[in-house]
Amino acid sequence: MTLLTTHFEQPTMDDYPTRKDPEPALLYRRDPAVWGEPGSGPLSHTDLTDYDSKGYLQVEALITAEELDLYSDELNRLREDPDLRSDERVIVERKSEEVRSVFEVHKFSPLFAELVRDPRVVGPARQILGSDVYVHQSRVNYKPGFSGTDFFWHSDFETWHAEDGMPRMRAVSVSIALTDNYEHNGALMIMPGSHRTFVSCVGETPRDHYRASLTRQEIGTPDQGSLTILAEKHGIDVLSGPAGGATVFDSNCMHGSSGNITPFPRSNVFIVFNSVDNACVEPFAADGRRPAFLAARDFTPVK
Repeated sequence: MTLLTTHFEQPTMDDYPTRKDPEPALLYRRDPAVWGEPGSGPLSHTDLTDYDSKGYLQVEALITAEELDLYSDELNRLREDPDLRSDERVIVERKSEEVRSVFEVHKFSPLFAELVRDPRVVGPARQILGSDVYVHQSRVNYKPGFSGTDFFWHSDFETWHAEDGMPRMRAVSVSIALTDNYEHNGALMIMPGSHRTFVSCVGETPRDHYRASLTRQEIGTPDQGSLTILAEKHGIDVLSGPAGGATVFDSNCMHGSSGNITPFPRSNVFIVFNSVDNACVEPFAADGRRPAFLAARDFTPVK
């Protein structure tokens, strides 16, 4: 059963309670999606309006073909480096043991560190969030051909709020396609407009939940009733596109991706920017913080 809550009777310290009640609930968003103004960054008035409406924005060609070759080579280097396999920031697939994700990639790689500071990448984040930003999380996601597994529907903010202590919905993710993203090789799916509804999930957060959730998340995933309501209201967009393109999306967008049973790998680099005015505090629904490679505690602005 999903409860639709239109308002709170009284203000609370936690406007987005989750993992605390026995029943899920749909809560209306209490934060703007766009904090900045046209003219304060590279995005046009139309771009900001579309982002505000859908919760995401696609950029057809963010990086050049020459740059793409460099990033692709770096992806391969990280994936094939045997010394990285023992690092907990490297996550492998449950069955194939192929690399699934590399977290804190901007600290592993000088090349990705430069990408984080690139005005084409950080500029839209600053404009949307209306402030300086820091990197809350970075990672590359590999979805190898034939064996890349799914990422179930979720709101990133739900986890970042519950387990990292992110107070408000004032963060954006920039996902840059380093391979062609087809509809059939596990492309990102988003419910446009879902960023305006917070899905409160059930189930207490286990200790060290992050260890299991990095390969398959169960706690913090929305219930089928809530997903059905959102999908029927908003529909589902499949965000395919060529390598070099990017998607900028709100922290509360309901999104996921299917497994990849095609021969065509799908790899993306994700950079999560959070406003310096929205720095994480203590977790709202966990008994301890996740490691810094998942939720940075260095709030130094990107320069």
